[in-house]
Amino acid sequence: MEDLKQASKRSMSFGATVKAVLWSFFGVRKKSAYEKDTQVLNPVHVIIAGIIAAMLFVLGLVMLVKIVVA
Repeated sequence: MEDLKQASKRSMSFGATVKAVLWSFFGVRKKSAYEKDTQVLNPVHVIIAGIIAAMLFVLGLVMLVKIVVA
């Protein structure tokens, strides 16, 4: 429980978190960058950015399919 409290106090910006999440969606990441991110990213920001990115991805696919089918 104490680890979670300490992890949520990490101070990396939300923009940097979004960048890390988008790189993870793409699937290309250096191991050194991944290890650095795991030490400085706020897990709450990662979850929020991941949900937003997934929703935008799905909405983009739905819109693409509607355009192609129309």
